Amino acid sequence: MSLFNVFILAIVQGLAELLPVSSSAHVVVAEKLMGLDPSSPPMTLLLVMLHTGTMFAVIAYFWKQWRATYFSTAAAFKAIAVRLVVATAITGIVGEAIVKVLERTALRGVPHAEIEDLFGHLEFIAPALAAAGLLILIAGLRERRLNAAARSDSGELTPADASIIGAVQGLCLPFRGFSRSGATISTGMLIGVSKPRAERFSFALAVVLTPAVVAREALRLAHAPPAQESLQSIALLSVLGAVLAFIAGLLALKWLSRWLESGLWHLFGVYCLVAAVGVALLHYHGF
Repeated sequence: MSLFNVFILAIVQGLAELLPVSSSAHVVVAEKLMGLDPSSPPMTLLLVMLHTGTMFAVIAYFWKQWRATYFSTAAAFKAIAVRLVVATAITGIVGEAIVKVLERTALRGVPHAEIEDLFGHLEFIAPALAAAGLLILIAGLRERRLNAAARSDSGELTPADASIIGAVQGLCLPFRGFSRSGATISTGMLIGVSKPRAERFSFALAVVLTPAVVAREALRLAHAPPAQESLQSIALLSVLGAVLAFIAGLLALKWLSRWLESGLWHLFGVYCLVAAVGVALLHYHGF
């Protein structure tokens, strides 16, 4: 893992993470093209550190909106805190259940099997991208049929809505290609949550979830066989990647918000479907 590799991956991650096109799929493809192993502990740690950079981009970008809505009163903070806790708990239950099933089926017979062992398999990423693309496309086309009043910020988010969104987020975690932001925002739109609220809640969930994922990958690296690079070198490169991803993430967030406001959400679904075909072709050609 060189400085050049980290620079490229940070830009890819930062631009794609906050767009509903699955940054993980894009990063894995970039790693494959550069001859890196996406399932190795140093690379999975780098990926979650890139997520950390974009998490801080989310906080910086949405802070004014969150302060005005979630922190305006004690009651407002309590309401969003309950929804975030409920959604994150369901995410953990659903995600962990799927991980255990995959480790006992798709990775059956593999010594010390971990879900990360599947992250470099493009044959799994392509259908996940296609599934995310279809969900985004359906939500976007449905949203276009609504009138201007229905597109306002009036759609409330109930604990039941948060539970559904959390369950969908759990489905996303084990699969590279199943865009977390795309799936959660689209799910919110389909169950009647206004698009701005769905967007804010989706990225608030990312802020809650990211530290746990970073801790998991740090422990995985600590217990892994020694890598060619030292732990200090891996850590420094990962931190640098996080900084670069933060900068790229801020740019991506501004673009995403404009697309959300313009009613062109469905085009992200079209992109994911095209990307799924591209990833399938790469797999066919031996990547």
